[in-house]
Amino acid sequence: MKSKVAFSALFLLFANYFSFAQDKIITQLPDSTSYWKKNNKIGFDISETAFLNWNAGGNNSISGLLKGNFTRTYDYKNLKWHNELIVRYGVNKQDGVRLRKTDDALVFNSTFGFRKDTVSNWFYSAKLNFNTQFTDGFAYPDTETAISKFFAPAYIFLGVGTEYINKEAKLKLYLSPLTQKTTLVLNQRLANEGAYGVKKAVYDEFGNLISKGHKSRTELGFLITAQHKDEIFRNMFLENRLSLYSDYLKNFGNIDINWQLQLDLVVNEYVSANIGTHLIYDDDIKAKEEVNGEQVTVGPKIQLKQILGVGLTYTFK
Repeated sequence: MKSKVAFSALFLLFANYFSFAQDKIITQLPDSTSYWKKNNKIGFDISETAFLNWNAGGNNSISGLLKGNFTRTYDYKNLKWHNELIVRYGVNKQDGVRLRKTDDALVFNSTFGFRKDTVSNWFYSAKLNFNTQFTDGFAYPDTETAISKFFAPAYIFLGVGTEYINKEAKLKLYLSPLTQKTTLVLNQRLANEGAYGVKKAVYDEFGNLISKGHKSRTELGFLITAQHKDEIFRNMFLENRLSLYSDYLKNFGNIDINWQLQLDLVVNEYVSANIGTHLIYDDDIKAKEEVNGEQVTVGPKIQLKQILGVGLTYTFK
């Protein structure tokens, strides 16, 4: 009889312990659930041309491009907050020519959205965009006078509007009727020249400085951005990014254009190739040309960059 009572008590003790452990496991499961999605991608592209007794002639050259893309996205019910950091830096070296920069970008995008229900593709959104560069830029072959520097320029877009997100079509469309654009030129020499649309310095008739150039400029206008990325063929991904901005207060209708088109060819998990173009038009950016050995500022022009690279990529969470 005593053995039966002891067995029953021992059974109840184990049952209670198991039930407690099970409850503990169940209550701990939600704590490990995260609504953040993380993605990190870094890559290095390289290209080389070498000649030895080559009758057709040519210069030895080598180019390298280091790039990274880091995203953090919070997606839960009616809320969506997407953050993206893009970094790129590339150089080129040829025989008899100093090292030259081929690419330079530091970009941060953040979009916070709220929708009425979980089935709608439309979000009430606020958007922040920041972009600048790391090092000095030159109008080659002139390597003495920089035409751009770190935070000269830097652009900040901050606005509110609505965003359409269609996961099936892999399309994002953002419309903002109210966006503030701030242009920073934190180098005083460039600010005095009135570079990138800031108010330039004032001098008297003898060339003496009366007032320094402004280091910032603020605009208010509308912004439209679109992004689409899809696999057009097996292991071939086409990404299209377009940004359009126009100021309400100055020269309304003059549209700043920033358009990037890139085709990624994935060989395997670590090797890929990419072909791309980057087109920029900004009415406030005056081009510089060399005339009789001197840099001369002319009117705004279309800026176009073409990209072709093969290299290694590594993706991690």
